[in-house]
Amino acid sequence: MNTKELTKRIDTLDYLRGFALLGIILVNIIPLLSVKLPVPGTTDASYLRFLYLLVEGRFYTIFTFLFGVGFYIFISRANAKGKNGYVLFLRRILVLFFFGLVHVQFHPGEALTVYAICGLIILPFYKANKLVNLVFGTAMLVVLGFFAEKIFMVVPLMLLGIAAGQYQVFEQILNWKKTSIFTCLIFVVSVAGLIYQYQYAPFVFGNGSDENFLETQRFLHIGITIGPIVSAFYVGLLILLLNFPIVRQVLSPLKSYGRMALTNYVSQTILILGLGQVLNLVDHLSYIQSLVLCMAIYTIQLTFSTIWLRYFRFGPLEWVWRMLTYFEWMPIRKAAD
Repeated sequence: MNTKELTKRIDTLDYLRGFALLGIILVNIIPLLSVKLPVPGTTDASYLRFLYLLVEGRFYTIFTFLFGVGFYIFISRANAKGKNGYVLFLRRILVLFFFGLVHVQFHPGEALTVYAICGLIILPFYKANKLVNLVFGTAMLVVLGFFAEKIFMVVPLMLLGIAAGQYQVFEQILNWKKTSIFTCLIFVVSVAGLIYQYQYAPFVFGNGSDENFLETQRFLHIGITIGPIVSAFYVGLLILLLNFPIVRQVLSPLKSYGRMALTNYVSQTILILGLGQVLNLVDHLSYIQSLVLCMAIYTIQLTFSTIWLRYFRFGPLEWVWRMLTYFEWMPIRKAAD
């Protein structure tokens, strides 16, 4: 693979990470600010339906899958440089776990600790046959998907990420024909799944004390089960769009956002809770207002990421993570031209 192709591959992963973060915050803000269930028939109720049809269980899936891809690339590159990729990865997830221990104090539903623990589980699969990882990961995802618990789906999604790395999927993304066929096929399956889920959309969304609770849970569980299919369509569509230079240029802030994925994931929580306290938004926010707040946070983070990476090589947390992984000081500022 030549340097240009390698750069495009890495850029694509950054775009996808950034894209995943855009969806994750839309879901995370709801429990963090105790957003109340909307009144039926309102704009808020329509947005809630949209959220659980097209966002919930879709973007965390992409983020988790990309962790598996990153796992494979990290160890492979370390080994290629003559270093012990396993030892470095163990340090890497240990640091991630400690980041998560701090983060979970403020965001109980955070993913960093889960990713670190699951990183240990998937470590033996690095050397497994790529077909084994593909088949085993897919089978696990299908079976565990029926339980509709997101935490059960983390390991199989990571295994599929490893398989994608082994099959060099992202080295072949410039193959327009293959990507188009995959995206079209998965689009048909996604539409069928969403139509099926929508049939069970309750008119009144209920919580634990409501008679609508079971109806709501069935709707949400179907959404989580079909989530990986819809996520695959999103990934395929974005990759297709990134083949156009104008799209890559317009979405370039998304690439910077994804390059600083750890920093931005954690700072999403900081901004949500900080703005929630300062503006007295906790338990006083509607669903549509939560969307507006997310858009404000998008603006802040996308702008910050773009400006930061003009002058620095890594995001702030990425820099700390990298130094603690390699046990060496690394300059963060870019060299002057």
